[in-house]
Formats: sequence, structure tokens, C-alpha cells
Amino acid sequence: MKSIAALQNLVTPWSDGLEPTDAELDAIEQEMPLIQARVDLLDAQIMTIDRTPSEVDERRIRRARNRVLVARRNLANRIVGSMVSGDAA
Repeated sequence: MKSIAALQNLVTPWSDGLEPTDAELDAIEQEMPLIQARVDLLDAQIMTIDRTPSEVDERRIRRARNRVLVARRNLANRIVGSMVSGDAA
């Protein structure tokens, strides 16, 4: 029986540049409340996929939507606030 060996180099060589930068991690951290609010909304919607939503389900979805809107508003205000504080455009 013959052994099989790779005769070619890797298609995509490993690079140190594959890890996220500190700036990218900071951006993700800043957007985390919005990401979590969207996940909560999806969870509430998924719960009602295979059945008719009850009044409690509708309330849960409505509250999750409101949390997404609040998180979007807060993120937008944070971004605009950081731009207005003296940064050159």
C-alpha cells in the first residue's frame, strides 16, 4: 500500500494578518449592544415560526424591535458625537 502525500503547497498560506486588529475589535465592542439586540429579536421571531404568535409573543417581538431601535439610536449618537468633538472630516 502506498502512502499519499501532498505534492503542492497550501492553496492559502497562513498569514499573521488574519487576526482582527485592535481597531476592528474596538468597533465590534462598540456595536455589541446592537448585535445582541438583533440576536434577541431573531430569537423572538424564531420562536413563532411554526405557530401563530400569541399576545405574549407579539409583545416579546415588539419589545425586541424597540431594543434594536434604541441600540441603533445610541450607536448613531455615539458615532456622530465622536465626529463632532473636533475631528476633521
